[in-house]
Amino acid sequence: MIDLAVHEETRKRNARLAREKNILIPTFREMRDPRLIPDWVKRELREIGLWDLHPRNLFRITWKNEPVPKGGGFNGVNRLVFPEELTGVPAKIVALVGKWFPTGSHKVGATFGCLAPRLVTGQFDPTRHKAVWPSTGNFCRGGAYVANLLGCESVAILPEGMSRERFEWLSKVAGEVIATPGTESNVWEIFMKCKELERTRKDVMIFNQFDEFGNHLWHYAVTGPAMEEALAEEMAAGERLAGITLTSGSSGTLGCADYLKERFPHAKLAVGESLQCPTLLLNGFGAHRIEGIGDKHVPWIHNVRNTDMVIAIDDEAPVSLIRLFNEPAGREYLLRRGVPPSLVDNLDLLGISGAANLIAAIKFAKYFELTSRDWVITVLTDSMELYQSRLRELREERGPYTTEQAAIDYHRFLLGLSTDWMLELSHWDRRRIHNLKYYTWVEQMGKSADELLSQWYDWPDYWDRIHRQVDEIDELIREFNRLGGWL
Repeated sequence: MIDLAVHEETRKRNARLAREKNILIPTFREMRDPRLIPDWVKRELREIGLWDLHPRNLFRITWKNEPVPKGGGFNGVNRLVFPEELTGVPAKIVALVGKWFPTGSHKVGATFGCLAPRLVTGQFDPTRHKAVWPSTGNFCRGGAYVANLLGCESVAILPEGMSRERFEWLSKVAGEVIATPGTESNVWEIFMKCKELERTRKDVMIFNQFDEFGNHLWHYAVTGPAMEEALAEEMAAGERLAGITLTSGSSGTLGCADYLKERFPHAKLAVGESLQCPTLLLNGFGAHRIEGIGDKHVPWIHNVRNTDMVIAIDDEAPVSLIRLFNEPAGREYLLRRGVPPSLVDNLDLLGISGAANLIAAIKFAKYFELTSRDWVITVLTDSMELYQSRLRELREERGPYTTEQAAIDYHRFLLGLSTDWMLELSHWDRRRIHNLKYYTWVEQMGKSADELLSQWYDWPDYWDRIHRQVDEIDELIREFNRLGGWL
């Protein structure tokens, strides 16, 4: 359960401070359905850039932003549909687009789900706390951004090997930026830095995306309904949702699958990870290049009993696809193969992890022999806007991208994808993966073994209790706004 105990005096002070800083906090319901946002807020947004550090951009934490960099309103769910000409499979693959969130990534929503409940209950006091955001990239960016919009100071922690774009942007938004050793797979080093801060500083509150149920809940309450809406608009009569494919990361986005599987009980959830670090598949470890997915442990907030398959992805595949999708020779080749120009023009909406999610969806469709009546849904966490330095590095390392290389990458990493390194989970496979939580979270991070057992044996009630907190949080947000004099 998310702790929603109210600290009354701090809550009142927080509400006054928020009003002084012109901060009105949206509800989860408004993020699901922007038609509920007050008209005066929408008018103000016409003069505000998508990434601007302005409190009204809290209302742009939604999948339904008009896809423009400034002044946009709201529309339907931003998404791409990938046809057989690109994927090589008859099943239709649809992906929600994360680029049109503030900061260019949907992770900004997860950070709101973590910080907002503590702020409106008074558990977080911006006069004496700094919000600490440990992550391998987009979560700490989103956390620093949301904290700024909510009038709070922040500390961002991420591995030193992440893309330069992340560090350059964070230096302008976060109060502090701490680089830890390693790259994408060095999550434990981030955890250790958090423990050090907790021991040595009294002014910090840690928001660890891997154990924060606000991360899971935001995706259950906002991403899941957005997926349902997109599917309702895309699927024709007689078609069906076959599966949801998502890379593991913090497991927060997997919360949307809890929502979808309540509506589509026959749909399967497949969780992707890097073949170079096959933690779920083989209890393995290693380093990889799929930025944004984390690894080497099973997140506390992963509802393992709701997971049906594990798919390991060779990191060379998404790294090659971002060149195919973005280099002129790659796009020209795709057009020659019959990929619609409207899609080719938008392939920069896939960042590295988005390409990995697409690969997982194709492998899923091949494994289950899906037909043209089947749909698979996934997300594009971010876009190539955040990885231009990686493209430059690949050009320096491998030379100019040619038509010949485009043909190789298209046939190898799209049409030629196989069903190797995939595991359809049995009951005991799920139990093995769930048990891995013990070593990270109970032995090393101090969680309760009884709660670990409750996640498994009290399933699905354990997770349902968390899901039912959405309405309570929304009411706390409304009370907070009233205390600040907004309503």
